[in-house]
Amino acid sequence: MRTLFRRPATTAPQTLDVYDIAYLAGGPRRVVEVALVALSERGAVTLRATRVRAVDEQAGGHRVERALLALCPRGRSTAAVFAALRAAPEVEEIGSRLVAYGLLARSGRRPTGTGRRSLEEARHEGVLPHYVFDGPAVVPDRRVRRAVGEASSAPSGLGKRLVRMGRALDDTGPDSDHDTGGSAASGGHHSCGGGGGGSD
Repeated sequence: MRTLFRRPATTAPQTLDVYDIAYLAGGPRRVVEVALVALSERGAVTLRATRVRAVDEQAGGHRVERALLALCPRGRSTAAVFAALRAAPEVEEIGSRLVAYGLLARSGRRPTGTGRRSLEEARHEGVLPHYVFDGPAVVPDRRVRRAVGEASSAPSGLGKRLVRMGRALDDTGPDSDHDTGGSAASGGHHSCGGGGGGSD
């Protein structure tokens, strides 16, 4: 999911991609929703009930997708991954860039008039999936719709607690013997490999 919508020449010349449009439509939460759904559709992550697992580290074409895969939510709850990614630098950078483009207000980061027009133009193009604009409620796959919808609606405090719980589980999980030696060198990130012991 790279660049899919080009703003008209009568406005600023920047090019918007699917995650820019997602941010305009629903802020950081929508960005993470779109990443989870898109990666699930490509088979890069599996979503089962309230848990998500990365199964293909190389499938992330966008920085946000790569950040999600790098979280390696092996045995983590979807809500914990969601809470962590919403505050990730890759998502923050999108908002800052859209502010610089004049598409988001600096205070509150709500779409400006130009931002709303860009959003409507992107919707009118009919190129992007409906869930980019309307969220997980319109995702056809019921299983994915439920997993992403429940994760995105978790209270922020609960999400932070789940992040801490997920980290604790990773430290004591069945793969801890493999991860202990590499986690310090990699800044705390675990490999998303299938148990072969390889790390980035």
